[in-house]
Amino acid sequence: MNNLDLKNKNVTVIGAAESGVSVAKLLKRIGANVFVSDIATSDKLKSYVSELEASNIDYELGKHSDKVYQCELMVVSPGVPGNSPVILEARKRDIRIISELELGSWFCRAPIVAITGSNGKTTTTTLIGRILKNAEKKHIVAGNISPAFTSIVLGLAETDIAVLEVSSFQLDDIESFHPSISVLLNITPDHMDRYHNSMENYSASKARIFKNQSGDDVLIYNVDDEWTVKTVSRAKCKKLGFSVKMELIEGAFIENNKLVSRLSGKKEEVIDIDRIFIKGIHNLYNSMAATLTCLLLGVEVEVIQKTLEEFRGVEHRLEYFAEVNGVKFYNDSKATNVDSVWYALRAFKQPIILLLGGRDKGNDYSRLYDLVKDKVKVIIAIGESADKVVNSFSHLTHVEKASSMEQAVFKAYNFANSGDIVLLSPACASFDWFENYEHRGRIFKELVSKLAKKGQVDAT
Repeated sequence: MNNLDLKNKNVTVIGAAESGVSVAKLLKRIGANVFVSDIATSDKLKSYVSELEASNIDYELGKHSDKVYQCELMVVSPGVPGNSPVILEARKRDIRIISELELGSWFCRAPIVAITGSNGKTTTTTLIGRILKNAEKKHIVAGNISPAFTSIVLGLAETDIAVLEVSSFQLDDIESFHPSISVLLNITPDHMDRYHNSMENYSASKARIFKNQSGDDVLIYNVDDEWTVKTVSRAKCKKLGFSVKMELIEGAFIENNKLVSRLSGKKEEVIDIDRIFIKGIHNLYNSMAATLTCLLLGVEVEVIQKTLEEFRGVEHRLEYFAEVNGVKFYNDSKATNVDSVWYALRAFKQPIILLLGGRDKGNDYSRLYDLVKDKVKVIIAIGESADKVVNSFSHLTHVEKASSMEQAVFKAYNFANSGDIVLLSPACASFDWFENYEHRGRIFKELVSKLAKKGQVDAT
C-alpha cells in the first residue's frame, strides 16, 4: 500500500499527540479519509487538537468508539501498547495495523539511517546529525527524537539522508521499514512492563530494525554487549562492530588510547579518546557508532574528529547545568531505566546525591547496588516509586522521600557539601508528576536556577 492506494481510503489513527497528529496530517495531504481517536481528554491534548481542527481532520477524545474500526488501515502511535483493548479488537477484526515509522517509510525517497538501543540513541542520533551538518551533507534528524518522521518525510529528496532515532515501540508494528544503515547500540532491561518482563520479547522488538536489511545494507552493533551480539546473529546484511575491549577485523575499536576504524582493510586513527568532549564509556560507544556511520556516508575523518572534540551532548542526558556554592547539578532526566543510571554513576568520582524514582517500569535495582554503596551518599526518592526506592536502597545508604521535585532539590542541596554532585537520574518514566522526561528536566533546572539566585528553594 502506498500514497496512491490510500487515496479516498478510510484510515484510523490511534493517538492524538505529536506522532498521531503528524500521521493524520500526512494522510490528509495525500487524500485519505482520516479519523483520529485518543482515550485522553482534550485538556491533555489541547495544542494537538488545535492542529487537527485547523486541518479539518475528524477526531474523538476520551474514548475509542466503534468508528475506529471502520477503516482499511490503522496507524498506531508508539505510546499505545500492543495489548491495549483497541488494538486487540482491531486485530480480532483483521484490520491492518502499522506504526508511524512504517507509514513514513512508504513516502521516504532518501536513504534511511536508523539508530536504536536501550541507551544512547538520542545522543548518537544527534551526534550523527551534527557530523553530517559539519560535513555539509543534506540530511534531517527525526523519529523518536522530535520532529516526527511523518511530519518531514514528504520534503525529502533522494540526495538527502534521513537520520532517525527509533524506539522499540516504533519498531513493533513495522512491515517493510528498510534502513540502509541500522545502528544497534545496546540491549539492556527496559520497558519490562510492556514486554511482559521478557528480555527475549524486548530484544525481538529491537531486532526488527534490521528485519528487512540484506545485501549491501549495513548493521552497526556493539560487540561488547551480550544481548546485542545474541540478537544480531539473525541479521542477513553486512555487520560492522564496535568495541572498547578488543581489536576488530572490521569496525571501530580502541588502540593506544585512540578511537580507530578499520573499513575494507583501511585502518585510520580517528581521535585520541581523551579529546572527545562527552565523557564516560557510554559516550565512547556512542562516538564509535557515530564514527562508523559517518565514514560509511563518506564523511572525512577530519570532520568527525573536529565534531567529537566540540559536541557537548544533548539536553537532559547527563547534562551539566549549574554550580551552587561548590555543588554541581547534573540533569539526566532522560535516564528512564536502570542501565542509564549505572552509566551515569560511573561517570563521577565525587560523592553523589541521587534523585531517583518516578513511574516504575519493572525495575530491578540490584545492578546499581555496588555503585550506590561506593558513590552515593544520599538518595532522594521521588514519584510513584518512592517507596520501592526506599525499600531497595535503605540497606546501602541514607534514603529520604520527597513529595515534589521542589522538595527533592531542596533536600539534595542541604545534604550536599562543596565538591559534591547532585544528580537527577531517575531510572523511571516521568508520567507520574510530569508530561515527559523533558518537562521533568526543565522543572529540575528551573528549581536549580531559583536556588542559585536565592540561595534556597522552598520545601513544599
